[in-house]
Amino acid sequence: MKAALSSLLTSKSLSLHHSPSSLSRSIFHSKFLSTPPISLYPKHHANSTNFSRIHTAFAPIMAASYKPEQARAPPALPLPTPPLTKFKIGLCQISVTPDKPRNIAHARKAIEEAASKGAQLVLLPEIWNSPYSNDCFPVYAEDIDAGGDASPSTAMLSEVSRLLKITIVGGSIPERSGDRVYNTCCVFGTNGELKAKHRKVHLFDIDIPGKITFIESKTLTAGETPTIVDTDVGRIGIGICYDLRFQELAMIYAARGAHLLCYPGAFNMTTGPLHWELLQRARAADNQVC
Repeated sequence: MKAALSSLLTSKSLSLHHSPSSLSRSIFHSKFLSTPPISLYPKHHANSTNFSRIHTAFAPIMAASYKPEQARAPPALPLPTPPLTKFKIGLCQISVTPDKPRNIAHARKAIEEAASKGAQLVLLPEIWNSPYSNDCFPVYAEDIDAGGDASPSTAMLSEVSRLLKITIVGGSIPERSGDRVYNTCCVFGTNGELKAKHRKVHLFDIDIPGKITFIESKTLTAGETPTIVDTDVGRIGIGICYDLRFQELAMIYAARGAHLLCYPGAFNMTTGPLHWELLQRARAADNQVC
């Protein structure tokens, strides 16, 4: 194996298509196997004199563009103008049962009541169509992308948002995608179109002896991306419950010009009272959004 490595390290050139890790390994072997060092520049850049001239030519430009004060305290980006400066939000609190069709009907009634009172944006809670348990998530999960009968919960949200001409942040439901289950929030526009889908990024794995143990990662898969969506009431950043604990997500939304952060949640009564209100105020203060 040592001979093979030595052969590799004594090659005349190194392709830039090598991965950074392979470059690191080459440098490591060059140091410890006492073989000739490898140039990290391709052949047409191997002339160090030419490289020095390029560096010298660009140095004044680089120096002139560097502003240390601005780097330490960058100016705030202006928010996009919201389409509405004042509107009513309906927050629907729902008691969930093991009866999924009943949960869907109950959610629809709550949305319709909120809209009848003038709400232009209506939000549902986290996991509103299923009991909140690892045993239930795979059973109640729906194929949102397939739609129709494969996802009766989102079919209802699409229909009611279109009929009532409102924006709906549909809390969250268990979503089946292939062999994985996600905790997913769907946002519907006033035309009934699915405008965004956020998969809960931070799963709630907790074990407090004698009080509560819940390991969401036993059945749920974590999402991987932030979700920001433009709606008729403004630009909204979406999170789900425990996502609220991680300020970096909210900072991304603020940097992208969010007018509103929506985090549907189902906080438990053991840790919830310690965090819920405090974290909401912290996210609003850190990012200057309401």
